[in-house]
Amino acid sequence: MISKKVISVFTFGVFLIIAGAILKIANNPQANLIMAIGLVFELLAALIFIWNKIKK
Repeated sequence: MISKKVISVFTFGVFLIIAGAILKIANNPQANLIMAIGLVFELLAALIFIWNKIKK
């Protein structure tokens, strides 16, 4: 079972990626930064998930 922490971090990462895409359409200069932070959160969620699987 996926923990609530992993789901929360994954969902926040998806939200940031979507927000970054919307900002990119609006030609906001910070869009790439928002999308990069979203990808970091996605990577963090994957690492937490893998760590929990290895630990068990």
